[in-house]
Amino acid sequence: MPDSAIAMIDGEGTVVGWTSTAERLVGYAAGEMVGRPVWFVLPFLQDALHTWAASQQRRARGGWSGTATVHHRDGHTLHASLRVSLLWGRDGAVRWLVSGTNIAALSAVEIAGSVRESLLTRTPIGIVVRDLELRCAWVNDVIGLQDGVPRDRRLGRRLPESRPGFESEAFEAVMRKVLSSGTTAVHEYRAWPLADRCREHAFAVSFFCLRDADGRPLGVCSMSVDLTGNQRARERLAILTEASTRIGSTLDVMQTSQELADLAVPLLADYAVVDLAESVPLGEEPATDISPRGEHGPALCRAGLASIHPGAPESPWARGEPVFIPPASPWISVLSSGASHLEPNLDASRGTWVDEDPARAQSIRENGIHSMMLVPIRARRATLGAALFVRTEEPMPFQEDDLLLAEELVTRAALSLDNARQYTRQHTAALALQRTLLPQGVRDSAAIEAASRYLPADVDNGVGGDWFDVIPLSGARVALVVGDVVGHGINAAATMGRLRTAMRTLADMDLAPAELLCHLDDTVRRQAEEDVAAGDGRHMIIGATCLYAVYDPVTRRCTIARAGHPPPAVVDPQGKVTFPDLPAGAPLGVGSVPFEAVETELPEGTLLALYTDGLVETRDRDIDVGMRQLGATLAAQPQRSLDDLCSAVIEALPAQSPSDDVTLLLTRTRALSPCQTMSWDLPRDPAVVCSARSLVTRQLARWGLDDLITDTELITSELVTNAIRHGAGPVALRLIKHRLLTCEVSDASRSFPLLRHTGSTDEYGRGILLVSHLSRRWGCRWTTGRKVVWAEQDLPGHDGKELA
Repeated sequence: MPDSAIAMIDGEGTVVGWTSTAERLVGYAAGEMVGRPVWFVLPFLQDALHTWAASQQRRARGGWSGTATVHHRDGHTLHASLRVSLLWGRDGAVRWLVSGTNIAALSAVEIAGSVRESLLTRTPIGIVVRDLELRCAWVNDVIGLQDGVPRDRRLGRRLPESRPGFESEAFEAVMRKVLSSGTTAVHEYRAWPLADRCREHAFAVSFFCLRDADGRPLGVCSMSVDLTGNQRARERLAILTEASTRIGSTLDVMQTSQELADLAVPLLADYAVVDLAESVPLGEEPATDISPRGEHGPALCRAGLASIHPGAPESPWARGEPVFIPPASPWISVLSSGASHLEPNLDASRGTWVDEDPARAQSIRENGIHSMMLVPIRARRATLGAALFVRTEEPMPFQEDDLLLAEELVTRAALSLDNARQYTRQHTAALALQRTLLPQGVRDSAAIEAASRYLPADVDNGVGGDWFDVIPLSGARVALVVGDVVGHGINAAATMGRLRTAMRTLADMDLAPAELLCHLDDTVRRQAEEDVAAGDGRHMIIGATCLYAVYDPVTRRCTIARAGHPPPAVVDPQGKVTFPDLPAGAPLGVGSVPFEAVETELPEGTLLALYTDGLVETRDRDIDVGMRQLGATLAAQPQRSLDDLCSAVIEALPAQSPSDDVTLLLTRTRALSPCQTMSWDLPRDPAVVCSARSLVTRQLARWGLDDLITDTELITSELVTNAIRHGAGPVALRLIKHRLLTCEVSDASRSFPLLRHTGSTDEYGRGILLVSHLSRRWGCRWTTGRKVVWAEQDLPGHDGKELA
């Protein structure tokens, strides 16, 4: 702009002021042009000025800008970029200021830079013409928008009078120097324009000396340009280089989409939205078929939304809501072809695609949307959705270079979005795995009340290698399990799931703890061998520990065995803490090392704390220190609720290793009263079967379980008959009334009865089949020197689901 040619003309088109830059452009000196019609060098203005003066629309726009032919003094013509600005004086007088630049003389850099943005793209220019006393004589409307000073408060006054407190002295010093030297000068300053009070703008003012017909100074013309647009362009490019850090800060699809929208506003657009295929936020692959469905096109989800007016309802769809696309809209072609769509001037008239979309049409009208870009979001040959950029208050429509910038921005965001989508899929799978592998809360039983805490080291996926379980066993007993697989994350969780399934299967066989761990150890070694043979080492068990305990509320005895796992903490009702001296055993999978169990009697109300080493051991703290702290926390208030105790333990041991999972299972033992059990020793005599039925009948009557008498008599008869006919040694009968009714018959034989199908002519073999039909479940187990066959029935009014 400092090199622009400047000429001032009156309402009739006569030149009244000339500059040295104008002389350089057309070759005419001030004495040759002042007083002559301007169309002498600009023919197109001969009729245009009169038309513009009469045109209210042109006056409202403040003039005209474009390109035109200029006649040079030596006879050749120039192709110039021109701006004709309307100036106002006192009493409504009108003059015009013509500024121009020879396009051929501009370098490529200048055309692409500030000159292009100031002259070729109609950037508003504030103009003030002052006399020799530096009083304002002529002014255009733009300057009022830049500094907020009304025209009537500016005309006839010097700068200190119209803008007190401004850089008046500096400005006037520059203007006096221009008047005395006849040269041009540039001064830069910062101010808060009237049109945008939200931020400070940068301005550059060029000063020109206007000369009369004799070449003497007539006044000084200042032309002020808002450079903020240039700065914003530079900022956009800088932000684009930083997109890799600003977009994708999390692995959340919705957050990443919002980051894309936030980055685009206001640097590129006044309003931006990111719409994704409905399946993408769920982590699923986007649908390949985006053909219209019925009255609407493919359903999208509004994942990101940003506006220069936060909180303003500029869209019919809020973030997170489904967005439906009409078949005739540009979204269909963008999503199907993968090509962007640019509408510099949005046409919302009848017959266009906007007219067929009432919701969007209303939003376009209400918000003044005049320009839009729609860019597909593609990654790994799949279309995830589309990003929409619109302009409402920014007067400049989108151009091709804006589209290139938007496409580059979306391309960088697309990879982050796809990474977030894949993470969501893995996270969803991990959570599903967690729900299937771990108990969804532990339930109380007749034997214990229980509570638990599970804190995976992989907090993102929510799963790890630790596991725990509470398994109901026959005879009101319960099995308590805690295990730890080396590592964490989804691979360790998958391994843990295999072990937990094997553990439950073995527990259902009612094996003793030491025998169960021996079988589990064999299972681990066999699985490891199969993984190696299959060449799949991802889920191979490279190390696992386990503790298995069985508690009997009838005898109040607890049998515990462990495979390389930390011992449990035992807190009696008085608060005394012990860690039983149990044989450590080898970790699972080592083999060739026997496991031993220890049996101990526990008073009713005893606390048992089973845990993994992640709770009590860290790199800078020995496991013994953590175990003592665990015991002290439990002993402080042993009668508190188990859930409160779990929370207290987690809070008291806050330095759990961030690289290890943490599991805590707390139980408080219960005991069955003597009146809840009844036992009889029976002789090995077939005649005793009738006596056994009578004993059962009388006991059930005492318990008020008359409804169960008939079925229990039949179950007892079959089990006692089997023990006498196929068993060995003394026979014992026991009834246990807890949340179920359990009937047990034991003898010294090691042969277990089998459920089998019988033919219509078979005389024997239907006993166990009958027991199976009459009971909730049945089974057999081996105790020290004794085989026990048992059957369970639901109590009247109970369905036993709480024991599942």
